[in-house]
Formats: sequence, structure tokens, C-alpha cells
Amino acid sequence: MNALTHSFDPAQDNARDFRAALGRFGTGVTVVTCDAGDGPLGITANSFASVSLDPPLVLWCPAKSSTRYPFFMAADHFAIHVVGADQADLCQAFAREGNAFDQFDWKKSARGVPLLSNCLSRFECSKVAEHDGGDHSIVIAQVSRVTTREGAPLLFYSGRYGGFTEPT
Repeated sequence: MNALTHSFDPAQDNARDFRAALGRFGTGVTVVTCDAGDGPLGITANSFASVSLDPPLVLWCPAKSSTRYPFFMAADHFAIHVVGADQADLCQAFAREGNAFDQFDWKKSARGVPLLSNCLSRFECSKVAEHDGGDHSIVIAQVSRVTTREGAPLLFYSGRYGGFTEPT
């Protein structure tokens, strides 16, 4: 059995160590999109989770420090796109800037939400609740439509993007 090599209180000014420890949890990668009023807006996020099957609810957590935060918090409708391993460029583009749409195939939904094409799964959402979550907010949404395809996921682990391998 491996012993833990570093133990600390995350509330005692160990933000970097705490972030590194959280990074040991591999996650999928999403791009969340909304209409910002003056055009489409997107952001890369790995803070996505299912909440309920009945009703169909999901959540994501935007950072309050993001310049895109106010637009996403004001949006009643948005889409969450689960990114495939073949879409690392999509993920990286929206991590850098929110208006990278001209680089990718997309269309507007009936509600004006930008919908990116060819993601592993896309969840069209309506916000039902928001909660304070420290330096993030927790946005809970009901899913009204899902679009999905087969493919390998893009994963995020320890500050890097990668793929999935079968356990041995």
C-alpha cells in the first residue's frame, strides 16, 4: 500500500497544493455556451456533473474570477458540450477566449444558444437554480434536449489533457 506523501490543511494558505491535489481527479472536458446578448460566448469547464435522471438535471460551476462569469450567470439557457479526444483544439480555443466560434462548426438553437457540432454529447439546458460555491457558483439546469455520438473522451488530469486507456 502506498502512503500519502503530503498532508496539509487546505484552508491554511495552501491553494496551489490544494489545486494540485484536486487535479489528481481525472475529469471529462466540456465547453459551455450561451448567448451573451451581443453574440455567442463559450468557456471550457471540467466542473460538470449529472444531478438527477428524473427530472433530467445537470450542474456546472463557473469561476467568479472569470471575465465571462457575469454573462453565464445572466443566461437562462445554455448548452454543455462534452468534448471528444478528437476535439482538443475546441477545448483549448475556448479556454483561451470566449469568442472562438469562427474556428468551428456551430448553429443557434431556437432559443438563440450556440450549439457546437460533433461533440460526444450536447445538453441543451435551462437554468433552474444557482448557489454560492465559494469562488465559484453552482448552476443547476434542466436538460431539454440531448445530442450524442460515439467516440473517445478528452480527459483532464493533473493540468494536462489526455485520453482514456482500458485498465490492465
